[in-house]
Amino acid sequence: MRASKLQPALLGGLVIGVLSALPVISMGNCLCCLWVILGGVVATYMLQQAQPTAVDLTDGALVGMLAGLVGAVIGTALAIPIQWVMGSMGTDTLQRVLDQSGGDMPPEARAVLEQLGRNGVGGALMFAGFLLSLIVNAIFGALGGMLGTALFAPSVPPPPPPVPGFADSTRPHGQM
Repeated sequence: MRASKLQPALLGGLVIGVLSALPVISMGNCLCCLWVILGGVVATYMLQQAQPTAVDLTDGALVGMLAGLVGAVIGTALAIPIQWVMGSMGTDTLQRVLDQSGGDMPPEARAVLEQLGRNGVGGALMFAGFLLSLIVNAIFGALGGMLGTALFAPSVPPPPPPVPGFADSTRPHGQM
């Protein structure tokens, strides 16, 4: 019996979204999308716990990919209010960088940074980040799901010991 992938994908996506949206903790994604892979592994673990048979590689990749997609939605939904609250801090930091750079910064770069400081992060940039997050999270979530299938595969019991007195079927006849 195959278990539903919805609940594991939602839980794995929640892990991805929350850890990816938190300001300092989100830097863990700089390490090969650590939180996205972790969310895929969590989703596969939850799927494995819901069914008696081993999760095959395809199901692990699928539930990890779904967790990545859910994580992109949750992460973006959480990042919007966080960016709104922390936006003034970013503007202050940007102004400090512009003030300290003096004449070392090329004029084109200075103009772009000043424009960013005036307008803030626009909705188009946030939407582009969301689309990129969908693609990257789907790929790395699937990789995390495949890793989870290897980590959480149920162990196969060892074969029973040979019964004394019976011939061993692996050796050719006549050899001892």
